[in-house]
Amino acid sequence: MNEADTRALLIDKHLEASGWVTEGDVRVYREFRINAGTIQQGGKRSPSLSADYVLEYRGKKLAAIEAKSDEVEVSEGVGQAKQYATKLRLPFGYAANGKKIYEISLSKGEEGDVLQFPSPDELWRRANEQVNEWQERFNAIPFETLEGTHGPRYFQEIAVTRATDAIAQESKRVLLTLATGTGKTFIAFQIAWKLYQARWNINGDGKRRPRILFLADRNILANQAYLAFGGFSDDAKVRITPDEVAKRGSVPLNGSVFFTIFQTFVSGDTQDENFKHYPHDFFDLVFIDECHRGGANDESSWREILDYFNTAVHIGLTATPKRTVNVDTYEYFGEPVFEYSLKEGIEDGFLTPFRVKRIQSTIDEYVHTSEDEVITGEVRDGEVYGEKDFNTKIVIREREEFRVQQLLANIGKDEKSIVFCRNQEHAALVRDLINQNTPSTDPDYCARVTANDGVIGDNYLRRFQDNEKTIPTILTTSHKLSTGVDARNVRNIVLLRPVGNMIEFKQIIGRGTRLFEGKGYFTILDFVGAYALFEDDEWDGPPLEPPEKPERPHTPTDDPDEPNPPGEGGDEDDPEDGEKPEKIRIRLSDGKVREIQHTTATLFYLHGKPVSAAEYIKYLYDDVSLPTLLGSEDDLRTAWSNPVTRDELLRRLADAGCSRADLGVLQTLINAEDCDLFDVLEYIAYTKPTLKREQRAQYANANVQGFLNSEQREFVSYVLRSYVKAGVDELSYQRLTPALNAVYGNIREAEQRLGPVEDIKEVFEQAQQALYMAEAG
Repeated sequence: MNEADTRALLIDKHLEASGWVTEGDVRVYREFRINAGTIQQGGKRSPSLSADYVLEYRGKKLAAIEAKSDEVEVSEGVGQAKQYATKLRLPFGYAANGKKIYEISLSKGEEGDVLQFPSPDELWRRANEQVNEWQERFNAIPFETLEGTHGPRYFQEIAVTRATDAIAQESKRVLLTLATGTGKTFIAFQIAWKLYQARWNINGDGKRRPRILFLADRNILANQAYLAFGGFSDDAKVRITPDEVAKRGSVPLNGSVFFTIFQTFVSGDTQDENFKHYPHDFFDLVFIDECHRGGANDESSWREILDYFNTAVHIGLTATPKRTVNVDTYEYFGEPVFEYSLKEGIEDGFLTPFRVKRIQSTIDEYVHTSEDEVITGEVRDGEVYGEKDFNTKIVIREREEFRVQQLLANIGKDEKSIVFCRNQEHAALVRDLINQNTPSTDPDYCARVTANDGVIGDNYLRRFQDNEKTIPTILTTSHKLSTGVDARNVRNIVLLRPVGNMIEFKQIIGRGTRLFEGKGYFTILDFVGAYALFEDDEWDGPPLEPPEKPERPHTPTDDPDEPNPPGEGGDEDDPEDGEKPEKIRIRLSDGKVREIQHTTATLFYLHGKPVSAAEYIKYLYDDVSLPTLLGSEDDLRTAWSNPVTRDELLRRLADAGCSRADLGVLQTLINAEDCDLFDVLEYIAYTKPTLKREQRAQYANANVQGFLNSEQREFVSYVLRSYVKAGVDELSYQRLTPALNAVYGNIREAEQRLGPVEDIKEVFEQAQQALYMAEAG
């Protein structure tokens, strides 16, 4: 029997005999889809990962089963069973072929043949030796799926279960670490929903529903959370704002889920801050969004609030691993009960991969000479000003305009992009320069969104987040948009300022990782050398123990690259420590402006990190086995010479991880823009020299003339001219009709001059065969 027959006729029977029939508390999921498949360059996905069976009892998934045909040894399924159970964080995995059953206990590290599947009760007992009443009540409540949304992804379900298990076991502090864009707010909603429906509260008496506080540090995050908790009725949700508190003269008390920002809570005089208007035991649960920003820092207002509501369970949500800069967060909450990295998200197909373009120029550093005009400030001849100095100590408008011009040259006119600038003044300058240099005539093509922009900036951001709107297309910011902005169609992240630490770097990169239809990747335009952070061991590794704890708790303002001043936006310029010297403003001489040059290097996303073109080519040669995939040189030439087989070859290459877009980038990197993609493949697979399209066309013209009449020669010459100008796409069958219309006006006239359609196709194909017979030499 094949695998499907084995499942239907044998394995299903074994499961039924052990009580695994979907009814009551028992669920048997068949062909359980685990992930979506990695998004490959070009937009295609790799095959998704699916388990043949997943067994669930009392609302908790317990085991994954890999089925094999009864003609295959059961051991052939053991590796997959372990893979599925490990990925789903299940205690058991099974391989079965209808004749034998092989059990793997991942929690105990034991495995071997068993006579039958354990019953649901037995498997539950073995997997849950210390389950208490609250865990069972939480597990019994199904996840809430709002209309128009998908159910929880496997990792979100695990995160919710781990958090509710910790609460059931009376943990007072819980930490969840998940990459930006993986739905931490959705997870918080599902946790709150289960606790609310189970009537859990800090007293543990089940007599009343819990009161829950969602605490953020920006209004946009609090507003997004309010909307994400859509399963709760409007009268159960309360948005606490300064205006409402001032209008009422008191804080709101009626409700179940409260949303606010810490700035609102600490407003008022120090003896009577707003949060102190609540009894200290008012809340049963407090979510701390982006808790690494200071939620566990002894010197922060966050900690003051958490200390006040110290009877509540505190759940921290963060996207960052343990680092020196956030060691206090981990000391406060303890180790995460669940982690899900950006690399996992990309490999699962739940996050978008990226490319990096490193752009350098001859004005990345500046040394003053007398030919440049000093507009303000005092400059010392011979002093070298580097990236950290620009737009804080020294401003050179011509330098920023050159960078803006390179920025615009490397993005599509309609691609939504976020530009991270040094401070608010710099964000305004870059905004103006983009609007002055873009071909768009819309005055709001580029807008600034910083703390100083207030409501106007928030309105721009809302329009930017609306995927139906194209204006504004580009936003400039300094720090405000580095966290919590859910804009799914961001195609470019532009770094025009240094990034001070890994926490902020991960947050910034996360602005582009959200999925959107047709978005195969996003691009990081790096003007400041931030790509070096990808080489950090913790860019996408597990949290590591940080070095020795600093003598005093870190606050983000210790690092001038990550200011976190008071106020709603968290986006002010660097805090003032006394009076600072006047900024130096320089006007470059015309000669220097004309001499500015730049270089661009493209890095490819591979195995979690950007790699150079050379490394990517090596990957294509070794891992993708490009020579094996292409066959011999003659095989490649034959396949490439026909439009149908050429398209099929490109599809196979994309499925193997080498997309058409990648080949186009490599074509540029090996200086083969005037060559054919065929030459790129020959160069990589067989180290053959490239040949320009014009040379191929000349060879083809010379070698088909004797087989064609004058009308056919005229048509072939047109096709070859189009090929030289635009490339191999002009040789597809889709371009044949437009070519005939261009030369003859309509198809009927073309047939009268060239003959039947089949004859025209034959001539079209003969020209292509001649093109690819040409070789460099």
